[in-house]
Amino acid sequence: MKHLALATGCLLATQAVAETPVLNVYTYESFTSEWGPGPQIEAGFEAQCGCDVVFTGVGDGAALLSRIRLEGARSDADVVVGLDTSLMASAQATGLFAPTSASADYDLPIDWTDETFVPFDWGYFAFVANVGEDHPASFEALAASDTSIVIQDPRSSTPGLGLLLWVKAAYGDRAEEIWQGLADNIVTVTPGWSEAYGLFLEGEADMVLSYTTSPAYHIIAEGDDSKEAVAFDEGHYMQVEIAGRLAGSDQPELAEAFLQYLLGAEAQGVLPETNWMYPAVLPEGGLAEGFAQVVTPDKALLMAPEEALSQRDGALAEWQNALAR
Repeated sequence: MKHLALATGCLLATQAVAETPVLNVYTYESFTSEWGPGPQIEAGFEAQCGCDVVFTGVGDGAALLSRIRLEGARSDADVVVGLDTSLMASAQATGLFAPTSASADYDLPIDWTDETFVPFDWGYFAFVANVGEDHPASFEALAASDTSIVIQDPRSSTPGLGLLLWVKAAYGDRAEEIWQGLADNIVTVTPGWSEAYGLFLEGEADMVLSYTTSPAYHIIAEGDDSKEAVAFDEGHYMQVEIAGRLAGSDQPELAEAFLQYLLGAEAQGVLPETNWMYPAVLPEGGLAEGFAQVVTPDKALLMAPEEALSQRDGALAEWQNALAR
């Protein structure tokens, strides 16, 4: 009888595990790292959903969209976290995403009315450098200097794509000319942000494409104020990161609940000091003091999602042509 009771108990435990719903979330790799927001958001949502959240890290943001396109309706993903407005029209055009009712009282510098994607954080692209050095403060000055830079590939990385749109928004028809001037400043082009920032920290380049908020990490987490984001005369291109749920998800209600959780106070409170971006909804207590020490651009640049889509291929061709010379 004892053996029967033990076997029955094991069977019930196995069934309970088997019946635990699983929510598959695709995101970029730095989001899922031990220092990123993924682990805390996973634990927080699991505590209230009675489910198992499984994060899958897929390179950088643009690589993330490529993965979703490749898998199509067969994708295991229920939710995608980490696209941005530069990719939003492309993501919408796949037909793979479902409308959402998740919403919040956003603290964004732009109005948000989209019915498919929700914004979860935002920031400004910038070149980060060491304090105390003489840094060019415009793309033209950078091109005329011998300052070395590391950037990300726009075909796989949202910062890389953001840089293309930044130059295009600032210079229009002169964008390819600017890239021709910048070509000899570029030490290397990395697949994603993490690789590029790591090379900069190792001293492989004078500046790296990152965010105005990146120095806040060094100030708050490391007590190090030796890094700064350089304010550019042209202004800075804005990034708004977004999340959405897949139409083919077999956990639609859970996916919807996760998107709402992502916009809630608990998750939004995690993002500033793990993803090092501004949250879409400010925490009640505000942001840590280190955020007050970073550059605030005088001018913000941002293309609407449809314009970003229409400009992307031409801007990419200009970039490739200039670097191939």
